[in-house]
Amino acid sequence: MPRLFVALEVPRNAAMSLSLLRGGLPGARWIDVENFHITLRFIGDIDGRTADEVVDRLDRIERPEFQLSLSGVGSFGSRKPHSIYAGVSQAPEMYALQAEIERICQRLGLPADPRKFTPHVTLARLRNARLDDVVSYLSGRGNFYSSPFMVNRFVLMSSKESVGGGPYVTEEVFPLYEGGSSFGLPAMEAHPR
Repeated sequence: MPRLFVALEVPRNAAMSLSLLRGGLPGARWIDVENFHITLRFIGDIDGRTADEVVDRLDRIERPEFQLSLSGVGSFGSRKPHSIYAGVSQAPEMYALQAEIERICQRLGLPADPRKFTPHVTLARLRNARLDDVVSYLSGRGNFYSSPFMVNRFVLMSSKESVGGGPYVTEEVFPLYEGGSSFGLPAMEAHPR
């Protein structure tokens, strides 16, 4: 069984903006543009029956679509950075969706995710990158910002056993319903009368 995870896709225009951040850091293995995503919940290797239960439960989620944007860059692993990422705007709807997915996974007997949910798009995995090089790379790109985009679905993806960074395959698609908020305003007030 492939490794499974639940994610939000990064639309092409935002992915192209992210692609401009690639390069200029020795020891970085850059993620392919088509593999950019925002992980909501890593599930891992599970048997087929459990995978079917996960799909069935995720298919029952009824949440509104919402807007996101990507901003800033950072690294994970403070003294020994292991990856470079782009930040994701703080959308309450995304956090509510992620929390519901986490509850579903735990109810199905999957262990709780030990890490705090930190929405991000991984841009590169680092191998033997010098801390000074990482600091220099980040300082020159901290003002990164993408145009806002609508999130109208989430997906169940799989990855083959590899060193990380893809290739990823979309296994299932779960739509979000229209009529969510726009820029934090209730749907009716989003457009002036």
